[in-house]
Amino acid sequence: MERLDIELKAIDAGATGEIEGLAWPFGFPDRVGDVIEKGAFAGARLPLPMLFGHDMGDPVGAWTEATESPDGLRLKGKMLVDDVARAREVHAMVRAGAVKGLSVGFQTTKAVPRKGGGRTISALDLLEVSLVTVPMHPGARVTAVKGAEQTDMSETTAEAPETKTEAPTVDVAAIVTKAVEPVQKGLSDRLDKLEAKLNRPGIISDTGSRTLEQKAYETFLRRGEALVPEVERKALTVANDASAGYLVAPDPLMAEILKTVTEFSPMRQVARVAGLSSGGAIIPRRTSAPAAAWVGETDDRPETTAAYEQVSVTTHEAACWVDVSQRLLEDSAFNIEGELAAELGLAFAKLEATAFVAGSGTGQPMGFLADTGITDVASGAAAALTGDSLIDLYHAIPTAYVGQAVWAMNRKTMATVRKLKATDGTYLWADSLAAGNPPTILGRPVMEFADLADVAADARPMAFGDFGTAYRIFDRVGLSIMRDPYTQATKGIVRFHARRRVGGLVVMPEALRTMKIMAS
Repeated sequence: MERLDIELKAIDAGATGEIEGLAWPFGFPDRVGDVIEKGAFAGARLPLPMLFGHDMGDPVGAWTEATESPDGLRLKGKMLVDDVARAREVHAMVRAGAVKGLSVGFQTTKAVPRKGGGRTISALDLLEVSLVTVPMHPGARVTAVKGAEQTDMSETTAEAPETKTEAPTVDVAAIVTKAVEPVQKGLSDRLDKLEAKLNRPGIISDTGSRTLEQKAYETFLRRGEALVPEVERKALTVANDASAGYLVAPDPLMAEILKTVTEFSPMRQVARVAGLSSGGAIIPRRTSAPAAAWVGETDDRPETTAAYEQVSVTTHEAACWVDVSQRLLEDSAFNIEGELAAELGLAFAKLEATAFVAGSGTGQPMGFLADTGITDVASGAAAALTGDSLIDLYHAIPTAYVGQAVWAMNRKTMATVRKLKATDGTYLWADSLAAGNPPTILGRPVMEFADLADVAADARPMAFGDFGTAYRIFDRVGLSIMRDPYTQATKGIVRFHARRRVGGLVVMPEALRTMKIMAS
């Protein structure tokens, strides 16, 4: 459970255990800045457990109705006063006004940070709703309690039969507010201290947009996991067996690193990328399809079948380390996340880019140039490209793959292709007039692959095809970082060891063709 947020508001309990209340008011945040939008509770599954103080071992009833009204989430339920002794005790405390709040226990599934702190939560899984003594939400209040007779706690009046005089008005809301204020102040002070801890040791200008995971991750990088406060430790993304118990980078850092890799390795843009839950996988591939034949009325029907083979993929490990001085880590203005993203992203990007194109498959991903199932198309001239060979390459792949096909080549080859003309003098290369769109050859986009060879005899400088169908990339471990403050401690250095596991191979060679430059 990500966090049990404490709120409530209206409680209604009857002698038979019926209870109702406003579990979350819409429109304004709680004391930690969280706002839950209307619609977030729409998927609540009933009945919901009714607990006391979020104690899973202390159920006192069940909520049987949940309605999102314009003012908030309203619940109705029943306390098991006839069957559970603890329920009768809690029911008595509710009737007496000692228990005044509700608290929703949920797991967030969709949220965005709010400026100044907190989150705007638009989707969640509601797990339980508890009765609590002190609600955290500013709108928390008790509006009514039902006993043998109903009492309106916002204003109570009664008439004595003997004297026919009106009883004094009791402002219960003011009494409750006065009683709760010291507790609320103490809670606010504790939250302020916690926020201050989360923001150490650096001065972060965008604290309102930084998640708890980011703050905890930066604290780990600067000071080591042993010094991370307990509340932060619980919020870390805990590594599974795949990452050997090391801290896994939080999502915002992962996104930045993957973007860096994409700039160096366009295979991640055009190939299909999938995740693996183990060190390898087997992919079935059809090698022949069933065939039908024309037959006469009484002719024997021919036997037909489909044949399949298995393609095995293995993930391989890449690793590197980077040293950061202890002084830089202690410097509050030093952006440790950005520095590690740039350094490690560059190292893994260069390694991946080469492997996806020309990797041998032994201890590293197999590149598409190493796959013997991909057919070459001759260039038509010794140590040179021709316009006719580009047309031959375009038409070498089956029609079904042309709609998603792209041209791949390095910058020097691009310069050569730009000069090729048709018989009428028009260039085969066409620059796009729309901003952001790539140039095209014969109507299909061109992408720069820095690891492809230059135009030369016996070289394969160009590929064309549907890379998304032809090539697969499998990520096992995106990035794990181990902080080593010991081995270089005498030099005032903290070493960060980084590793990732990734595999890649051609799964459908018929969707891709390469250009082979003739030697003579």
